[in-house]
Amino acid sequence: MGESTRYSIGVDLGGTNLRAAAISADGRELGKITGSTNLKEGRDAVIADIVEAIRSLRVRFGEELLAGVGVAVPGFIEIKQGLIVGSNNLPQFEGFPVRDDISARLGTPVILENDANAAALGEKWIGAGRDVEDLVLLTLGTGIGGGIILGGRVYHGHVGMAGEFGHMTVIPSGNPCGCGNNGCLEKHASATAITAMARLLQLGQNLSAAEVYAIALGADENAAKARHIFENMGVALGIPLANLINAFNAPLCLLSGGPLPAWDLFAPAMINEVRRRSFTFRNTRTRIEKAVLGNEAGLYGAARLPFLELPESAPAFS
Repeated sequence: MGESTRYSIGVDLGGTNLRAAAISADGRELGKITGSTNLKEGRDAVIADIVEAIRSLRVRFGEELLAGVGVAVPGFIEIKQGLIVGSNNLPQFEGFPVRDDISARLGTPVILENDANAAALGEKWIGAGRDVEDLVLLTLGTGIGGGIILGGRVYHGHVGMAGEFGHMTVIPSGNPCGCGNNGCLEKHASATAITAMARLLQLGQNLSAAEVYAIALGADENAAKARHIFENMGVALGIPLANLINAFNAPLCLLSGGPLPAWDLFAPAMINEVRRRSFTFRNTRTRIEKAVLGNEAGLYGAARLPFLELPESAPAFS
């Protein structure tokens, strides 16, 4: 078989879903396995499901052509040790040597990565960032995460916790956050924040962010209130984006996640805030855009890791 059939396996482990895919060195999906994360059966059952999915793909596409395995997980990670040290979605995995355990069971190199970092790398590889070497990604969901790509690789910081944009302060006296801070971005611009603001404005007690967006598209008094929520969200996003542009001077900032359909409602306020606060943005060609890979980004990013990090296996970005 030729070099074009060399592949890696990416695994995206979430609190609800478990997905694994064999992806070629040039970014083509060769095969995928999807299922539920079996947390009720315990950590060992989840690890067994991961290992079985990887084995199945390895048998199908050939062990001799496998570059390695990348595993994307939510939460704080100590990169050198391959440990999850904080994850609300996977509490049973905290302090457990995920990387080394999977690697030992398979006899295959494994790289562990934060899911938002993996998503940023996926967008760099074959998504909205394929034409740049540096970018930042904000992932908007229940909380807010992020990833930083510098020189085509994930920037990890001291121990692997760089890119936690959701806990940047945007309103010093703002809403309290579970991290111990007040006014974190994710308390003012996440999907959870959208629904909380909707409750405060008496739009409904159990609305989803998508339902708040649907209300905002109307023409009554409630629509005006809902649009105000997204305008506030945009302002909250603009503050850290301006800071990130000032700090990194990256050519591209991306946003991904569930609230993205409301882009036209929050983006104008977001861009105005960035323009007001960032001299760099006003005087360069920095782009702020939507990510394009959706929930596939982390899977592709995880699969990219072995080609980048393991010896003799890293083709240049095209």
